[in-house]
Amino acid sequence: MQGMQASQVAKSAPSNCAVVLVNLGTPDAPTAPALRRYLAQFLGDPRVVEIPRAAWLPILHGIILRTRPARSAAKYASIWMKEGSPLAVWTARQAVMLRGWLGEAGLRTVQVVHAMRYGNPALAAQLQSLQDQGVDRMLLLPLYPQYSSTTTASVVDEVYAWLARKRRMPELRFVNSYHDHPAYIKALAETVRKHWSQQGGPADRLVMSFHGIPARNVALGDPYADECRTTARLLAEELGLPDEQYQLTFQSRFGKAKWLEPYTEPTLVDMARRGIGRVDVMCPGFTSDCLETLEEINQEAREAFLHAGGKEFRYIPCLNDNHAWISALSTIAQEHLGGWTGR
Repeated sequence: MQGMQASQVAKSAPSNCAVVLVNLGTPDAPTAPALRRYLAQFLGDPRVVEIPRAAWLPILHGIILRTRPARSAAKYASIWMKEGSPLAVWTARQAVMLRGWLGEAGLRTVQVVHAMRYGNPALAAQLQSLQDQGVDRMLLLPLYPQYSSTTTASVVDEVYAWLARKRRMPELRFVNSYHDHPAYIKALAETVRKHWSQQGGPADRLVMSFHGIPARNVALGDPYADECRTTARLLAEELGLPDEQYQLTFQSRFGKAKWLEPYTEPTLVDMARRGIGRVDVMCPGFTSDCLETLEEINQEAREAFLHAGGKEFRYIPCLNDNHAWISALSTIAQEHLGGWTGR
């Protein structure tokens, strides 16, 4: 396996070590009740919505959770897999494969589990299960390559909320960001090259769509926008693309406030109207396909582009279970496990 090529931290590791892959989360089913539970947890996180609680919570519980769950459930139903939510399916596979890659690298006793910040399997429950098994060294590896206070920091919040109830605490390490890690960039490039080989070459433009956050967050010091731009630049360099052949955009705007620009769908519509007929679209910040990639991009954005006069919209899947991506995860994990391979 390619994991064998990663840096070796030791020949073996004690069974008290674990890697916890953390993703955002997903509802348990494409139904309104399941969406209501999920959205209440997600949108109730002050890291996600920074509006003062006294103003936001009445809106959330009095309006949004009464109207949005049914609409969101229909969207989830359109992308649901027979095994379940795509994000849940791919994240679970990544955890299983990562354990195999680490085993090939000599770390056969390091456990690997996955958890969700919102929904199931709950992060606190997974941490408790590991501690109950005697694990006292845990590496938290969020599946967010670009750091943001709305995502990575929220994972840290949840971990420390769990720790606040503990008398005996495990040793913890966090991977904050790997937006510019060479292995991650190469994994992204491999997915693009594979797509091009199947489609007969590049389209007129490669659009890299990242999840948006409010512009105010960046003004207050969140490094997310800069890290997205760095990822896009490094990927373009790896692919040998000149500036005019790729475009970075931001998607998933919520509410009326200004978010990071340019927005994905309006940019695609403008491209179509300017005569750019063929586009390749990918979501480098999402490590697993999910609602935001499969429904928002591959359905809604596709329709908008074609309706505006575009000729061909080609969606490039996320990293998912791509072997280059699992190898990259193995490399990143091993770099952060150093010194935990013995007492």
